[in-house]
Amino acid sequence: MDKIEHLRKEIAQREAELADLRARLAAEEELRCTAGETQNGEEWKWPLDEHDYQRYSRQMIVPNFGLQGQLHVKQAKVLLVGAGGLGCPAAAYLAGAGVGTLGLVDGDAVEVSNLHRQVAHSTGRVGMMKVDSAVAYLKGLNPTITYNAHATHLTPLNAEEIVSQYDLVLDCTDHPTSRYLISDICVLLSKPLISASAFQTSGQLIVLNNPPGKGPCYRCVFPKPPPPESVVGCGEGGIIGPVVGTMGVLQALEAIKLIVRGDHLKWSETNGQGEEVKQVGLLLFSAMGDVPFRTVRMRGKKKGCFACSGDGTALTLNELKTSMDYVQFCGVNQPVKLLQPEERISVAEYERISQQHKNHLLLDVREKEHFGVCNIKGSINVPISRFTAHRGQGSDLSDLIPGDVAPDAPIYIVCRVGNDSQIAAKKLKDLGVDRNGERFVGDIFGGLKAWKETIDPSLPFI
Repeated sequence: MDKIEHLRKEIAQREAELADLRARLAAEEELRCTAGETQNGEEWKWPLDEHDYQRYSRQMIVPNFGLQGQLHVKQAKVLLVGAGGLGCPAAAYLAGAGVGTLGLVDGDAVEVSNLHRQVAHSTGRVGMMKVDSAVAYLKGLNPTITYNAHATHLTPLNAEEIVSQYDLVLDCTDHPTSRYLISDICVLLSKPLISASAFQTSGQLIVLNNPPGKGPCYRCVFPKPPPPESVVGCGEGGIIGPVVGTMGVLQALEAIKLIVRGDHLKWSETNGQGEEVKQVGLLLFSAMGDVPFRTVRMRGKKKGCFACSGDGTALTLNELKTSMDYVQFCGVNQPVKLLQPEERISVAEYERISQQHKNHLLLDVREKEHFGVCNIKGSINVPISRFTAHRGQGSDLSDLIPGDVAPDAPIYIVCRVGNDSQIAAKKLKDLGVDRNGERFVGDIFGGLKAWKETIDPSLPFI
């Protein structure tokens, strides 16, 4: 494993060096053109550099894009917060279009589980910071523009310093805490925001604070964050690669539409004053739907909005840095603590029970797709959704417990990491299955994750 890790790091280093060489070559070629000289030694008299006409010609001949649109693109500075499933395709198309300066913010490193959807990363760059991996990829795509890699998470303390360097922001993150922070700093710094999300087979996209100071912000559209227990990440709920890729590409498209019109120049000069407020629509994408795209009209600015009302009581930069706790605002989905220590057993204890062939029942409460990928031998799949939907006392329990199980057989419950298993065990106890403690009903602490780490390393845990 050490040798494999060493080879991965060496490949990543060589790829980064090659990308840097390409960028230096492109810079030298651009410098020669900028100096006013063509390859034939003749004076260059056109507004774009010679290689720009070759690289961007196909988009420059599109109606309503043209030379002026390309000049706007070249002048633009765009920030992407997140270099994952949304950020990778968005960055690729913005770099390909020739955005003058492209910044990426992300504090995570590349993992193997990212690669099926985060197309700017590669197997050889696993373990590398995502922003550095993405920049290496983007330099290979277009080495003629400026890249800024911010290898950190965006926080209330560094948000002003980072976001103030750019004209336009794309929210490519996957958690409400980030979404509210990004929206707030964009409002405070008068930056338009293109926000997108994707989960399983669906996605959504909205353009906010457009024009700055007049368009609604994220808080206007979503005044309250979702309940923390409803926030499920890709690691638990899953994601289809092309779905998140579609939403990232749409973010890039919206950014290019704003930039080509020269809106970013008007914003910097007028702070959005005098600009027409665009109709705000939430674009919904359903990959499996008969009609994959539909748009829902949204209300405009919300009167009295905490972030963007401008009535003297709204958020300030100082408050954002010193007083805002986005984790607290969005709530923290704390680890479930429903069972007493004596109602939980370790994976080692359960392994001993299974080896002794004692009469018992092992319920795996993950959804069927998870169970189909991997499971503990002898377990029976009863998804947690059945437990949460069960009607309660006096109802039939055959959908939760197989009918051929002995009435005194202990019941052990396992899930992915040990949260849903507690919920299921508590439900069975509330239904009286434990007969006031005469029958053991409990869960396996740490779930399948602990089983892989302690008992069976070959388990393809996801």
